[in-house]
Amino acid sequence: MFATRGGIGAHALSPQTMTMVKKPHLIYGTAWKKDDTSDLVYKAVKTGFRFIDTACQPKHYNEAGVGLGWSSAAKDLGLERSDIWLQTKYTSVGGQDPTNFPYDPSSPIEEQVRSSLDVSLKNLKTTYLDSWVMHSPMKTMEKTMKAWRAMEEAVDQGKVRQLGMSNCYTLEEFKSIYQQARIKPAVLQNRFYADSDFDTELRKFCKDAGIQYQSFWTLSANRHALNKPEVKQMAKQRGLTPQTFLYAFLMSLGYVTPLDGTTNQAHMTEDVALMKRLQGGEKLFDGESELRQFAKLLGMPEL
Repeated sequence: MFATRGGIGAHALSPQTMTMVKKPHLIYGTAWKKDDTSDLVYKAVKTGFRFIDTACQPKHYNEAGVGLGWSSAAKDLGLERSDIWLQTKYTSVGGQDPTNFPYDPSSPIEEQVRSSLDVSLKNLKTTYLDSWVMHSPMKTMEKTMKAWRAMEEAVDQGKVRQLGMSNCYTLEEFKSIYQQARIKPAVLQNRFYADSDFDTELRKFCKDAGIQYQSFWTLSANRHALNKPEVKQMAKQRGLTPQTFLYAFLMSLGYVTPLDGTTNQAHMTEDVALMKRLQGGEKLFDGESELRQFAKLLGMPEL
């Protein structure tokens, strides 16, 4: 049980336990929050979020702000490092701001990966990562696997607990990475939207292989569905907003974990309340038929 001295919404289970038993949860996303990052992460943890995602990519993330935010909140709440689940990413040269690299871009790929990890550990005020994700496949499979091998070394050294991939939208490419990897990806984090057919084939592969599918851009890309009268009515019947209802739908699938990047305190409170309802065993969908009904409204071909 978490040791807490204040705040609201503290979970009764550690993140490790929730992951092990596949308890539904949201991951607090920290992209594009700039100078507000530390304050927002602090508020998220105080409200009840325990899973946090970031990246070693100054172009879009303030990783050091994440470290300050979670550690300050944990200190105030009496939480240990093991009560917080931290995930960050290695971002290749092509995804970085050319005026603000977190590592030497002229060094070999393996050194870039190792340096990125060192920076992340320092920024996040931790000696290990719960999850380390490659921000996207590189230009060639050879380069992708060269970076992946370096990431695997970090797992061997006890600095990282699991690896993952992001922004990989073809089943063939992801399967190739999976097959070549000595330490298999435990996570696939992708944009969840109609343009990619909601990653139907990739999600099926993840479900069958026991890989956690993390969705981002979940609300922004699906506003059309959330505005449908049928969706609003279904949400209202459960005491939810259309936005929290979409989160509830994805978490109810059992293998999908949405990223939640809200900057609104009221929405944080709503989202934590939803997690607590689901973690307490409440069923918000009446079986597969109701899940399929909502999927059809969303435009998803398959669950």
